[in-house]
Amino acid sequence: MAGIRIDRNPSEDKLKSTGLFRWPIWTKEASEFPWRYDEEETCYFLEGDVVVTPDKGEAVHIGKGDLVTFPKGMSCTWKINKAVRKHYRFG
Repeated sequence: MAGIRIDRNPSEDKLKSTGLFRWPIWTKEASEFPWRYDEEETCYFLEGDVVVTPDKGEAVHIGKGDLVTFPKGMSCTWKINKAVRKHYRFG
């Protein structure tokens, strides 16, 4: 299984080419919870400060401006330090 992929501050052209500005938006207040990815998720963080720790891996810091892909099958813990607002797409 591949790990979490992060593109920090991708170009505007790259963002537009993904069509992500038409994807739904997910929001969540500061909290901590376990999560499992039943399918790959790609998301773009509009706001937030998060630490995602895979069950078998190193903690990853994610925040505003990051384009992130979470692998299918990964179990992890999300620790949201500052409320999140992100575009997302599964599959």
